[in-house]
Amino acid sequence: KKPKKPRIAIPDYHLTAQVRDPETGEAIWPAPQTQIDRAKSFIQECVKAQKRTLIVPDKDADGLTSGVILHHTLTHLGLSPELISVHLVAKGNNVHDEAERTAMASYEPVFIFVLDQGSRKAPPIIDTEHRGLIIDHHFAEAGGFPENAVVINACECPPVVTTSLLTYLLCTQLHPELGAHLDWLCAVGTHGDLGNNLKWKEPFPNMNDMFNFHSRKAINDCVSMINAPRRAASYDVKPAWDALLAAKTPSVIVNSPTLKAARFEVNEEVEKWAHTAPKFSFDGTICVLRINSKAQVHPVIATRWAGYLKSEKLEVVMCANEGYLPDLVNFSCRITRSARAREEPVDIIRKLRDFAESSEAPDGLKERLGDNYARGHKEASGGVVGKKEFEELMEVMRIGEKPPKGKPYKGPKPISPNQTNLLNFF
Repeated sequence: KKPKKPRIAIPDYHLTAQVRDPETGEAIWPAPQTQIDRAKSFIQECVKAQKRTLIVPDKDADGLTSGVILHHTLTHLGLSPELISVHLVAKGNNVHDEAERTAMASYEPVFIFVLDQGSRKAPPIIDTEHRGLIIDHHFAEAGGFPENAVVINACECPPVVTTSLLTYLLCTQLHPELGAHLDWLCAVGTHGDLGNNLKWKEPFPNMNDMFNFHSRKAINDCVSMINAPRRAASYDVKPAWDALLAAKTPSVIVNSPTLKAARFEVNEEVEKWAHTAPKFSFDGTICVLRINSKAQVHPVIATRWAGYLKSEKLEVVMCANEGYLPDLVNFSCRITRSARAREEPVDIIRKLRDFAESSEAPDGLKERLGDNYARGHKEASGGVVGKKEFEELMEVMRIGEKPPKGKPYKGPKPISPNQTNLLNFF
């Protein structure tokens, strides 16, 4: 028997090297101090104004918990709950779509908070007069935000915090006593993005008291419950928001019949498509799985395969879903466990953009892929593109091509579909 290869050791997330101020040597974390100060002032001015306020959180555990943390903070600081509305973006849309801008404007808000939505250079959040604050942690280029918005973004301050943790750190500076009430919400959102094995060590806040009161299992079960509605085909996210806003503990959410039903549906769909046979790029660096589901299970499947497949060459796993939106392909990319341990980090956004730019199509593949291509994080990206453009992208990536005979291929060996099951893979 060949000896088993040792499990690949991945450095703990909290140990990621921090950016430091060149003059003082102090860590710039969780975001630049000027952004923190402006965001705090914005929240205080919102409360003082007592005007219509709109919260626009993303639909996942990180986004929804950040919105609830902000909601509780605003009301505890004195903003009337009757003045606060929440807008949940429709299935397949983003906050920059005209339909969503119109929907947000219909609330006639004076203050708008956009949380965890990702960002790009765009017109103002809405066309009517307003003041907007973007709270985020997704990769953003310089100036890559809606016009006139105040911005706090953690993407350049490693270890990059989640939006829920950024909001928690921001809000507890304004109302320290809230920390004991909001800490479990922060943990749910943070585990939703960074995984349930995250170590809460410096520079992350100490959560020992919270975990003595709420078990990790309760927090992690809550994550899957809150994420389920946005993954289900029906995309009914409001029950998740309502449950979080009303809950005092995670146990209330874990026992919700509505959320349990959504989670059951999602688990069934993941089981259905998790057996998909992979195809690999010519050079063995990319694995692609293609599914056809009305549920948003492609990120889950990409994440699971990325943790399973082992190869010296393999860097990225992509799961492409041709059934989520009509005439479009939604895809998610994750860095493989083996590649995450490398000294030179893999940048998925850069790789995707390089593929688009390398196309020799006369009408420009990069332009046709559009603004919803290569979004998210360097470590977890994806996009929404047309089916024709996606097929062209597969050709550029050389997915399914085999090296010519005589040149050994040392990439990962696909497993026969007859042998695929969850026990094999996960």
